[in-house]
Amino acid sequence: MKHKSTTLNQAKMLRKNMTEQEKVLWNILRNNQFYGLKFRRQVPIGNYVADFVCEIHNVIIELDGGQHNEPENIEKDKQRTDFLESKGYKVLRFWNNDVDSNLDGVCEVIYRTIFKKY
Repeated sequence: MKHKSTTLNQAKMLRKNMTEQEKVLWNILRNNQFYGLKFRRQVPIGNYVADFVCEIHNVIIELDGGQHNEPENIEKDKQRTDFLESKGYKVLRFWNNDVDSNLDGVCEVIYRTIFKKY
């Protein structure tokens, strides 16, 4: 899939400027450490940049800060999720404070989603 150069540049910038929570989760997901699964970070998909993607299972993980709880951003996030789901992805959204206070729970949801063990 071709991406606009602005989306590619945005992805590169986001990789260099990850939030603390993204760094924490990336340290778990990188190098096939999470159950042997390959994840990529800051991946352009259409006009969006997904935080983390497991392409083999079509799972996207998004980490949201407090700004995502503002009305205009709630609608933008819904449109973003709808677009990504229309491309066949399952989108998991977590608040930054979930990573801070319940990292094991975040990992459990990711695991259960990918391996469909409910």
